[in-house]
Amino acid sequence: MKEKILVCVAWPYASASIHVGNMAGADLPPDIYARYHRLKGNDVLVVSGSDSHGTPITVRADQEGLPPQEVFERFHAEFLETFQKMGLTYDLYTHTDTGNHHRVSQTLFLRLLEKGYLYTKTEEHLYSVTEGRFLPDRYLEGTCPYCDYDGARGDQCENCGKLLDAIELINPRSRTDGSPPEIRETTHYFFDLPALADQLIAWLDEDKDHWRPNVIHFTRNMARDLQGRPITRDLTWGIPVPVEGWEGKTIYVWFEAVIGYLAAAIEWANNIGQPDKWKEWWYNPDARTVYFIGKDNIPFHTVVWPAILAGAERLRDSDEGQNFNLPYDVPANEFLNMESRKVSGSRGWAVWVLDFLSRYDPDALRYYLTANAPETRDTDFTWVDFVRRNNDELVAAWGNLANRVLSFAYSRFDERVPEPGEQDEADRALLAKIEAGFEPIGALIDACKIRAALGEVMALAREVNRYLDEKAPWLQIKEDRTAAATSVYTALRAIDSLKVLFTPFLPFSSQALHEMLGYEGSLFGRQYVATFEEETRSHQALCYDASELTERWEPSRLPPGQPLRQPRPLFEKLDESVVEEELARMAGE
Repeated sequence: MKEKILVCVAWPYASASIHVGNMAGADLPPDIYARYHRLKGNDVLVVSGSDSHGTPITVRADQEGLPPQEVFERFHAEFLETFQKMGLTYDLYTHTDTGNHHRVSQTLFLRLLEKGYLYTKTEEHLYSVTEGRFLPDRYLEGTCPYCDYDGARGDQCENCGKLLDAIELINPRSRTDGSPPEIRETTHYFFDLPALADQLIAWLDEDKDHWRPNVIHFTRNMARDLQGRPITRDLTWGIPVPVEGWEGKTIYVWFEAVIGYLAAAIEWANNIGQPDKWKEWWYNPDARTVYFIGKDNIPFHTVVWPAILAGAERLRDSDEGQNFNLPYDVPANEFLNMESRKVSGSRGWAVWVLDFLSRYDPDALRYYLTANAPETRDTDFTWVDFVRRNNDELVAAWGNLANRVLSFAYSRFDERVPEPGEQDEADRALLAKIEAGFEPIGALIDACKIRAALGEVMALAREVNRYLDEKAPWLQIKEDRTAAATSVYTALRAIDSLKVLFTPFLPFSSQALHEMLGYEGSLFGRQYVATFEEETRSHQALCYDASELTERWEPSRLPPGQPLRQPRPLFEKLDESVVEEELARMAGE
């Protein structure tokens, strides 16, 4: 029976390029997860987009002397290119400055207001005399009052993860000019999180054994100590507060950005001409919603967003009897560091994905980031380890296996899959072992243990290498052509199955192998960038068409006699000199 799977991917601020830490933490794992579920035949919807209203955009716009819209549109276009080249199959990757997103965000704001979950409060905020304005949280930094970290942002400390009110910062300063702000009063709407605490705690106390321990422990502790949070701010760039007399104030980005998951699903449904189809994932209690994020985003996805959904109940009163689904899982990843240092885009200590892809293949990066995924602890990207894993694992254990068997079959068996004789115990045992791997490897991906799943697939590839070393068909053929044909056929069947198992992780090389094995069509469907017209302007989004998907999560059905295509290496072996070259590039040499 088909399952409904909604895959929600963290929305990056459209203010800086995507680096490998972003890709490892939040962008790549959901693609692997979604590809697996599509191969299983499930109804998968993958949504995300660029966060257009975060104050990092306005900070950068101020620095460059440009309008915020021009900055976010530039980076949004770059994100579309990056994700296409990495093979990320979003059903819709949009952004938060669409008319649709504005409407959905304002609708939920008003629903919470009508239900009494929003209240106004006048309080002291930090005001820059030199700039003549209240400073948004991201314009401020100072010392964290909880851990004494001297680079805490005005909304959250990156060091200890605590959510902050900018007024709490010790020795705050403006990130724009370094000046100390003064305290002034301003009035805002607040989200009454404590009013929803009992409901949240009851939900969190339900079966959450499939949640990662760090996520559920952090969330349960936070849910028991909730405070009201401001939901509006003194900033002109963003979604206007839909209340008369509140002109000049906008909805806080932490509130409206998470609404993007719902808004993107609604936009997708409208784009395909089925405006109510989004409800199949959002109101269906049997649907599963999985949110892929970095650990710094945990509170917004496990407390704030569920509170918004629970408080609003549904999008509109006409949807009576249907309530929003709360998250099924939030597999937040830890951080990927870079050469034993924390990634810092502002300091240039990062590997930018588009730059990486100008020199290396996307599957090489997909493999390394998955094999080194920071699922339960911080991990470290090093160029030495990247080259080692590429050469010793991706090339030697898997790429060379596929290439040598295909090349031998192509040259010695008339460019076709050979007709086997009777298979012996070793032949049957190998194929049975590969076939038996589909269920547990799929279960690992489904449980978001993606690094372990890839390790199991690679272990099966090594089993095929051992089988070939024992059978040695290049020697068998000298005395018994039928025995050699049987060994090669068995190995090709195993490689064909491994192709399917590797497909979620390595889509580009798997497609190439699919074609070399003589198959027609696409393994996965089609990615494309589309332009959608709105009331006042058009916008571009990354889309995916799954109708062309030709493969299933099943063992090989490779028929004897199928014509093969000219084999070629799947991966490139890297020279060790790459390490010094890349380290010098990072150092700006």
